[in-house]
Amino acid sequence: MRLAEVIFTDNLPSIDLHGYDRDSARVKTLEFINDNIKMKNEVICVVHGIGSGILKNEIYKMLSKHNNVLEYQTHYRNNGMTLILLNIAK
Repeated sequence: MRLAEVIFTDNLPSIDLHGYDRDSARVKTLEFINDNIKMKNEVICVVHGIGSGILKNEIYKMLSKHNNVLEYQTHYRNNGMTLILLNIAK
């Protein structure tokens, strides 16, 4: 599966980071990713909002270094949401 093929996100596991500071958002997102790898969820959503971009930048920096993240991109209809493709084959 490719992230470009994802149209509907209502059924996907998601986490909303509104109200978190950058450190808490990073920790919560890491926990969320690890939980979804264990549950074999291939695609997940992180809602970081638009704002000044602090949370988005922090999350993208963390995603670029994560070994089990194959791909990530901003949702094409919602700039405040990022779709993440996970490597669940272990």
